Amino acid sequence: MKNKVLVIAPHPDDETLGCGGTLLKHKADGDAVHWLILTSIKEENGFAASVVETRRREIEAVSSIYGFDGVYDLDFPTMRLDETPFSRLIGSISDVFEQVEPNIVYLPFKSDVHTDHQIAFKAAYSCTKTFRCPSIKKIVMMETLSETEFAPSTKEDSFIPNMFVDITGFIDRKIEIMNHYKTEMETHPFPRSERNIRALATLRGATSGCEYAESFMILKEIV
Repeated sequence: MKNKVLVIAPHPDDETLGCGGTLLKHKADGDAVHWLILTSIKEENGFAASVVETRRREIEAVSSIYGFDGVYDLDFPTMRLDETPFSRLIGSISDVFEQVEPNIVYLPFKSDVHTDHQIAFKAAYSCTKTFRCPSIKKIVMMETLSETEFAPSTKEDSFIPNMFVDITGFIDRKIEIMNHYKTEMETHPFPRSERNIRALATLRGATSGCEYAESFMILKEIV
């Protein structure tokens, strides 16, 4: 049986930074891959209409390149998840889980420095209880450049990977997709740069014995 994959992105681009190569590999293997975006930029929150339109086109382009089997945009205001009633956030995410019935879920790291990421993890993880979503067999946290590496340097907040995915055949496509997010990519030493994306993949590849890899922390796996 092919997998049903759901990646939860607090913001568009988190899915690609965190597990873009892995998602491409899932698609190459014939798995169904679904993209849940939690937040959007809005004119009423101070973003120019041209920026909002650019982001809309970026999402369409990225979705087309991946060939996602489903895209779900909850449309909560970006950088304001802490102002969103938690029960409403959980209910909205749970609705998507019920539609997709995933068996593999990719979540942001619980201690990412961005508050949206922390809240997204907490809300989504609460939806993964077996009696709420019995289809789930594997839950992992992903490593998102510009967020995960800036988590506090304490034991409980450290990203310590225990799962690696060889993305050697997909690293160039991952970077190509990230370059569609023109407002998010800059030159080194900015964290979201082509050089840094490749460097992290090189490091994780060296750790796991391949050229390029993405790394994750497994929270649950039922076999």
